[in-house]
Amino acid sequence: MDRTDGDDNEVFVVDPIDEEIASSDEERNHVKREIARIREFVSNLSMDDLKSGDWFTKLLGFSLYQYVTQVDADYFKEKYPNLPPDAVVDARIKMAANYAAIEGALSSAAYTSAVAATIGTGGGASPLTIPAGGASFVIDLSYTSYMQLRMTHDISVLYGVPLDLNDPDDTWKLVKLAFGIKAGETAGNAVMKGLPAFIRPIMKKIFSGATLATLKSLPVVGKYLLQRNIIKFTIPGVTIPLTTAVNRWMTKAAGERAKILLRREAQIIEASHRIVAQAENVEAVLAVLWWIINIDKTVRNKERLLLHYLTVSAEQSGNNGEAHLRYIESFKSQIEVDEEDLWERISSISADGAPKLYRAAVIASAVDGKISKQELDLLEILAERLGLQHDQKLIDEIERQWN
Repeated sequence: MDRTDGDDNEVFVVDPIDEEIASSDEERNHVKREIARIREFVSNLSMDDLKSGDWFTKLLGFSLYQYVTQVDADYFKEKYPNLPPDAVVDARIKMAANYAAIEGALSSAAYTSAVAATIGTGGGASPLTIPAGGASFVIDLSYTSYMQLRMTHDISVLYGVPLDLNDPDDTWKLVKLAFGIKAGETAGNAVMKGLPAFIRPIMKKIFSGATLATLKSLPVVGKYLLQRNIIKFTIPGVTIPLTTAVNRWMTKAAGERAKILLRREAQIIEASHRIVAQAENVEAVLAVLWWIINIDKTVRNKERLLLHYLTVSAEQSGNNGEAHLRYIESFKSQIEVDEEDLWERISSISADGAPKLYRAAVIASAVDGKISKQELDLLEILAERLGLQHDQKLIDEIERQWN
């Protein structure tokens, strides 16, 4: 595929026209080719597809199912040789934001305030036959969504976080990351947090009115994305520079949020591999870390990820004896900690293995961002059982790393 990386300054636009001029002819030509592909995709949609949210399901396939087979870890190694993941992730976010800005400039010439009403009242199962402004609306909606999906896929690949599009949970995870959707968050609230302060008063006015009243039946993702674009199209006095700025800002904000979350998951994967590789007794590690994590009877998301990747690493470790595999299977179904077994396993740890087990327990306590009083108490008990000094300096250092 022809993919060109932008090299413009990646800050929020002070003078959007300067940013537009800074885009190279090659970049603009690439975006025009992509818009032509999007226009063909849009031409096969009906108004009912748009209003029902089915357009988004179709866009997922159009955006990703071939792309993920072409853009993999080997692709990035060849395209960005000798660069660490963070540097390449930043380059992909910059590229996506720049392309979204260019597309905004190309599409916004046809913006009209009547577009929202057209989308809200139109109907029918025939292909879209809306005015030029409406067609630009759907192209802009599809293109920015397409870019954010691909950008998030790129970030997940670069950080080595597996996302299988044949797995509904992984697909939903990708969608949430791509569009900044959090559990329990309404589309309106999500959009409010995703735009510069100077636009928020306009958005509040729109959401307080009846502009979107007819759209409440849309599925959550389609509704969220449609609302977001309607807001952009109904901002009074919208101009090409403003649309360029909003597209750039929203795409960059989505990329930065996906980067933070996927990078943290990559850290958890690395920590899990390291803990298992250094462990004197992997079964003791699993027992102790479950004891620590389960103390408050609530397993938070990052703790769950740590347990998941620890178990995967333990299964893949060199110790594949029958007893070890039986323990792993029983661990997966364990509800309460077997303290008698726990103390027995802790007592078998050597003086060399004790500091590594203690450190792994501190990581399990800190992985969700804060070590609780209950977890600190358990760490003290563990240090005593292992014949170690309770190391508050180490605890503070690890807590800062995971905060």
